[in-house]
Amino acid sequence: MSTAASPALRYNIDSAHSGVHFKVRHLMISSVRGDFTKVTGTVDIVPGNPEATVIDATIDAASISTREADRDNHLKSPDFLDVANHPSITFKSTKVQDAGNGVYNVTGDLTIRGTTKSVMLKMEDVSEDTKDPWGLMRRGATAATTINRKEFGVSFNAMMETGGFMVGDDVQISLDMEIVRPA
Repeated sequence: MSTAASPALRYNIDSAHSGVHFKVRHLMISSVRGDFTKVTGTVDIVPGNPEATVIDATIDAASISTREADRDNHLKSPDFLDVANHPSITFKSTKVQDAGNGVYNVTGDLTIRGTTKSVMLKMEDVSEDTKDPWGLMRRGATAATTINRKEFGVSFNAMMETGGFMVGDDVQISLDMEIVRPA
């Protein structure tokens, strides 16, 4: 009987079927939603040992879209993401914990604007391998977290005449991921 650990299976993030979404308060009265349309990376999964999963993802910061060109250009500027100097947002997992009922707490290093902080994503809806019509194996999952943008150096704001600020500090982030590997 072999006691050797199973090797990790490497999956690539399928950018065409994955999404990184965010929501932040605007004028303290509503929320603005947006997406990053280009995400790449890998997920290494050890069969039978989900806590050994390793995630390494990169978001093209310039792919930000709120469906409003002027706002998108402002978000790319040094006031917010400063994509000329920080073209990528990265996440590298450091720990995966089974929280029960198909939920995993994924802790990792999130880097925005050159600032790295540890964040925890609540990951759920994790699917098993499914063979697609082209013979590739696919899996999917969703995840969510909330960050304080100021902790990452994204501190632009303006005081409103009625009190409060133009942009909220908390940013809700949600992910819909599909990963793929050869069968």
